Amino acid sequence: MLTKKQLELLKFIDKRIQRDGVPPSFDEMKEALDLRSKSGIHRLITALEERGFIRRLAHRARALEIVKLPDAMDKTPGFTPRVIEGDRSMPPRHAMPVEAQAIELPVMGRIAAGVPIEAISEVSHNVAVPGSMLSGSGHHYALEVKGDSMIDAGINDGDVVVIRETSTADNGDIVVALVEGHEATLKRFRRKGSAIALEAANPAYETRVFRDDQVKVQGRLVGLIRTY
Repeated sequence: MLTKKQLELLKFIDKRIQRDGVPPSFDEMKEALDLRSKSGIHRLITALEERGFIRRLAHRARALEIVKLPDAMDKTPGFTPRVIEGDRSMPPRHAMPVEAQAIELPVMGRIAAGVPIEAISEVSHNVAVPGSMLSGSGHHYALEVKGDSMIDAGINDGDVVVIRETSTADNGDIVVALVEGHEATLKRFRRKGSAIALEAANPAYETRVFRDDQVKVQGRLVGLIRTY
């Protein structure tokens, strides 16, 4: 699934290639998507390339090629990632020890452990987790991991992470971070003065640094479920 901005950019590139035979420039993409800088376009292009929708061609001007389009691209609604307030009450705890309880959490979609993708869309299914995995008070939800940028932290592609909803984090926490209001990723959080660094746990990925007003914490990792 693509974010609203990713889908909008893919449609724009496809339309311009169909019309002109060449992709639009980065300045044209920035203007079409009403973004403030070309760095946002670079992130969207990287995300589309990671998902196999476009390919960058070496040694050619405007070197972008459409590889595939979503099956229902014209019908896919966009959305803004957000934490959904849950109304599911926790089951009673007197029946058995907390460690033995299985509590169902909603799986709210996918979270990128790589380049950012949408984090939270709608409930796809529920997953049962041990009660002992839920830390502190507040709402919890689950996300499926997409990508390999957190493998050195023991988080693999396809794992399900359990997230406690919160808007704050301490240095070193692994968080769901919303970047510039429309993309989210699972990374280790570091605050350095007025800047926030989102660190991967894979040397193949660079640490990305943003102003603190460009990043919003949507939750903190409290558990992981792996299916073999």
